[in-house]
Amino acid sequence: MKIQYKEKSIELQESKTIQELLNNEIENNKYPVVGAIFNNEYVNLDYEIKKDGKIELIDISGKQGAKIYRTTLIYILAKAFEKLYPNEKLVTDYQLNNAMFCDVENFEITDEFIQKLSNEMSDIIQKDLPIKQVIMTRQEAKEFYEKHDTPKGRLQYDLEENKEIYMYFCEEYYNYCYGTMANRTGVVRVFELVKYNKGFLMRYPRSNEPEKLPPLVKSKKLSWALKEYEDIHRILNIETVYRLNKAVTENRIKDYIMLDEALHEKKIANIADKIARNRNVKMVLIAGPSSSGKTTFAQRLGIQLRINGIKPVTISVDNYFVEREQTPRDENGNYNFEDIEAIDLKLFNEHLTKLLNGEEIEIPKFDFKVGTKRYDGTTMKLEDDEILVIEGIHCLNDKLTSSIAKDKKYKVYISALTVLNMDRYNRISTTDTRLIRRIVRDNQFRNYSAKDTIKAWSNVNKGEEKNIFPYQEQADSIFNTSLIYELGVLKSYALPLLEKITEEEKEYAEARRLINMLKYFKEIPADYVPTNSLLKEFVGGGAFKY
Repeated sequence: MKIQYKEKSIELQESKTIQELLNNEIENNKYPVVGAIFNNEYVNLDYEIKKDGKIELIDISGKQGAKIYRTTLIYILAKAFEKLYPNEKLVTDYQLNNAMFCDVENFEITDEFIQKLSNEMSDIIQKDLPIKQVIMTRQEAKEFYEKHDTPKGRLQYDLEENKEIYMYFCEEYYNYCYGTMANRTGVVRVFELVKYNKGFLMRYPRSNEPEKLPPLVKSKKLSWALKEYEDIHRILNIETVYRLNKAVTENRIKDYIMLDEALHEKKIANIADKIARNRNVKMVLIAGPSSSGKTTFAQRLGIQLRINGIKPVTISVDNYFVEREQTPRDENGNYNFEDIEAIDLKLFNEHLTKLLNGEEIEIPKFDFKVGTKRYDGTTMKLEDDEILVIEGIHCLNDKLTSSIAKDKKYKVYISALTVLNMDRYNRISTTDTRLIRRIVRDNQFRNYSAKDTIKAWSNVNKGEEKNIFPYQEQADSIFNTSLIYELGVLKSYALPLLEKITEEEKEYAEARRLINMLKYFKEIPADYVPTNSLLKEFVGGGAFKY
């Protein structure tokens, strides 16, 4: 077998694991190595090489390494918890900045609990225990589940197309994870447990500073929004993929779709009511990361504002870019249109001030081909019963509207804050939900392939981390655009697009990871989705114009 690693070509006479083959490189890497990419697919370091291929090591200083770090840390948390509290039920609920919020059902989280659990996790990490992936046939898995009477990993067993069932063993502890995991406990050295609300946060490093914890940021508004949605779906008894699939197979899913959509409408109406009650507000600013559904949200909010006797009027920030030669550049010398300095802030604020004072303005139209603002005589004036609605990545940043008094503005942060879990220990990433939305939308309406979308995704995330996430707590309202049933609908659109990405392409690893997640969802017909649903922004056929 011929193996390529960096510029080195290695010939193998017999099969070896990646750990055995590259042990010296792994041991001497600057940061702990937690996984690898073999022939453009994410694998564990204990992956056995049986064919020609190319290897790339994954350490904790990259995005995928950070995911493996979190997955492994959750596994260690679960192992420690089940040893100390075997009769209690721990749930990893959702990600909150660089932390995972966890809680224990009907259990008081005390300082003593935090200390005991933290000490046990530290002990497991210090021992640097091996984590072994065990592959079972379906018959072996059947016997395993009959013997242990456990829900761990049962979702993969329930999927009949799975010919092999995977479990991870560490000493006598076993569990399943939906993703790549490190092969030793000692690689996740940095963590902290902190009491938070009625649960606790498990904190971990950022990928750009992988060996230290970032400052603790208590995102109270975001946490409240996530907790509210999670509580509602617990009442509905649809907090896991297993229960969602059960609703589909038992033909109850239409009821849950109507309830989910009704929840959206109620929340949008509540935001409109708050705006209407504050007669000083003359401007609504909406921001959120990519594929949050900002366009549909803005239009549905507009309907609710009209019910309150307020007419929404939009103004596009995209028409206020600076001239091309004034556009800031990124570290590679390319134009950075996402930088707030790419906007003509002086002119934008002058126009906003005039509009709020009842004056008329002439609106520019930005010519993107030549990079300049043009004027064609289009004017705008804000009437007494009208309110400005502005949507854009910088809308939560006061620098965008620095000349406008705070009491004149109402800020809304929206995002698809996923509250659905695969099971108690395996959550579905909010970022993955947005990526799948974007893959479907880009193909439906922009003629982009899944490969194109995945390729651009890391740069999209960088812009969000700089321009949106730091300002989310400044919002007056947070609206969660996630729908508990959406991945069941998006599956039939996304899977064929992802399956077009071949093993030879770099994006194959991400495609396989998303495919492996989506395959656990029962498909839900798109015609079950109401025409005013936010989901229609991605699959098409909706009542709104985009």
